[in-house]
Amino acid sequence: MTYSESVIPVSGDMSLFVAQTSGHRPLLVIHGGPDWDHSYLRSPVDRLAMRVVLPDLRGCGRSAKAAEYTPDLAVGDLLGLLDALNIEQADLLGFSYGGMLGQRLTLAAPDRVRSLIVASSSILPVLTNAFEGWTERDALRAAESAVWESSLEGPELTRTAAFAGAPANVWQALPTYLRLLHEVRFSAEWIGPWRAGTLPPARPENALERLAALDIPILLLHGRYDMIFPASLVSQVSFARKVILDDAGHMAHVDQPRAWIAAVEEFLSCGFTAA
Repeated sequence: MTYSESVIPVSGDMSLFVAQTSGHRPLLVIHGGPDWDHSYLRSPVDRLAMRVVLPDLRGCGRSAKAAEYTPDLAVGDLLGLLDALNIEQADLLGFSYGGMLGQRLTLAAPDRVRSLIVASSSILPVLTNAFEGWTERDALRAAESAVWESSLEGPELTRTAAFAGAPANVWQALPTYLRLLHEVRFSAEWIGPWRAGTLPPARPENALERLAALDIPILLLHGRYDMIFPASLVSQVSFARKVILDDAGHMAHVDQPRAWIAAVEEFLSCGFTAA
């Protein structure tokens, strides 16, 4: 399916750039980064027979810049977008950082959420020793860490870090992923508060207990070799459906696009029973 593109005012001076496919049942897809745009997620979600709504977060891609950046403000923008699009209730798919924003939105406005997919992200905190002993991961992640400690600034910092981290983010589809990265419009609006230590955590407090109390179907969709959010955290969430894809890393939708979208389709159609 093809995407239509528009800029939609959501509140005050804030407008979000949005790509959409045609369809009736809406799926709001929240990208990660956060200083990326949505483009690396356009495929394979465009294969869904749904109204896929893919916004750029505030300050990201082609959305408006803002004076302040917090997870709660981003969630407010997304709720404003649903209002502007006359969407009373949507399925949510949050990827990586967007997975935590998706949890936050679900907890803030559960009546607006039909179901939640947390993809390549985590409900539980990542402990400091979560990857202990995984020497391959340590070596691959070192290149990106060095970029963040460099003198680069602005979008060039975000872009360079993304390319340096590419071998750690996919398990077997590096050439495909690199082509996707060349299309991403990187920004650097969220870096300031992050470096200053003023950016609040995106993961909601007590998310596990609070999400378990909601009557909302949840899918955890993960790559077994994710080097950002360990796959071991998935099995610890008893109330959600869980799909862990073999031969896939953090960008599981790039490594295993068919299996990834099949898991999404099954969950959205009939997979609402915890497993």
